[in-house]
Amino acid sequence: MLNRAVKVLPVLLKEDKEYVAVMRLHGDVSEEELRKVVKMFEAPIYQRPPLRSAVKRAVRIRRIYKIDVLEISGRDVLLYVWCEAGTYIRKLCHDIGEILGVGAHMQELRRIRSGSLSEKEGLVTLHDVVDAYHFWKENGDEEAMKKVILPVEKAVEHLPKIVIRDSAVDAICHGAPLAAPGILRLDSKIRVGDYVAIFTLKGELVAIGEAQMRSEQMVVAKRGIAVKPRFVVMKPGTYPPMWKKRRRQAS
Repeated sequence: MLNRAVKVLPVLLKEDKEYVAVMRLHGDVSEEELRKVVKMFEAPIYQRPPLRSAVKRAVRIRRIYKIDVLEISGRDVLLYVWCEAGTYIRKLCHDIGEILGVGAHMQELRRIRSGSLSEKEGLVTLHDVVDAYHFWKENGDEEAMKKVILPVEKAVEHLPKIVIRDSAVDAICHGAPLAAPGILRLDSKIRVGDYVAIFTLKGELVAIGEAQMRSEQMVVAKRGIAVKPRFVVMKPGTYPPMWKKRRRQAS
């Protein structure tokens, strides 16, 4: 995340993740038993974060949406895991080993998706970034930079979207709540409390907010607060401050 795009990081951290991991067993087990035990963890599970973790070591529930054995080579097992944010894969490997009765630990880990960001698209190396920077700095060529640095809008593709009037943009940038009359278009199935991405008519991300109404209420409401901004991305002053003009006219 660069510059103001850092604002969306708290949302990404809460999104579900996908991993591939190498689990090393400490003893021999049959493939049938291994696959049976691994599938037992495809459910809500209890986890206590490991000693080396950045959070309080309290027991909590995390959901494993899907877990599969991809390959087996001796005592090395390649796992695919789709899980809720905050799941510790090394603790998952340890617990699988405990149930198998032979012990296990995580040997390698690779995250392949976080929210709408996947390694299948837009993945680059730091060498690519350095090369693109030099092409831009020395030759003024922006093409490589556009390939290695994705727009912040890409990071919120998984969120419900609300498109607002130009006259409401700057007020949102200053932290004002979004009133229902400022909405032009929105996705369906928005629930109260959902995070939503607020966009301009040009498709620019303004902010991420928390819905105060359901989508069907937003469509018909003549007044009232529809969304409270939580993370403002767009810089104030990018759009004309229409709300200030209305305030002066009213006074």
